[in-house]
Amino acid sequence: MGNREALVEGAKECLLEKGYSRTTARDIATAAGVSLAAIGYHFGSKETLLNEALRELLINEWAPAATNSVRAAARAPHEQFVATWGQIVDSLANPRLRALWTAQFEVLSLGASMPELVSDLSKMQGEAREGLAHMFGGVAPDADPEEVQAIGSLLQAMLLGVVAQSMFDPDTAPTGEELAKSLRALADRVSPSA
Repeated sequence: MGNREALVEGAKECLLEKGYSRTTARDIATAAGVSLAAIGYHFGSKETLLNEALRELLINEWAPAATNSVRAAARAPHEQFVATWGQIVDSLANPRLRALWTAQFEVLSLGASMPELVSDLSKMQGEAREGLAHMFGGVAPDADPEEVQAIGSLLQAMLLGVVAQSMFDPDTAPTGEELAKSLRALADRVSPSA
């Protein structure tokens, strides 16, 4: 493993242990077993490195964990929606994934004071929304890209809310079935039938 890869791995561990704002460049360099100067050489800044580490954690650890058993069998859209919510809530029992969610919420709260962070993370949003739309069974494989983004955006907003509720008050957080019923009731109310 080269210095660049070691830095990303070290940054991942620091993100999960200390969070985004409490992680120092020295923490990352120590965890990676490389010099402090290597961060600047390979990434330009600690923030760019942490953003890359967060992106890799989301792609390589969170997404597969959230969808592992859901994709095990082909499901009808309703079943996939309900099962995916269950997987996501269940993933909070994994200390590593729970720490990743905590880091994500921290990053969201830091966004107001760190425009460069928001800029870096906003570049990933289209891909994230598309992935969520398909993961939850919300769109057909050949769906219009605008529809995919719109549905993915709604799911992303729901995801943040449901995970926050599940982390802070798990007894009252909605289940996948409750969310499906609520979406149907809301859709019937706000979008009259044709």
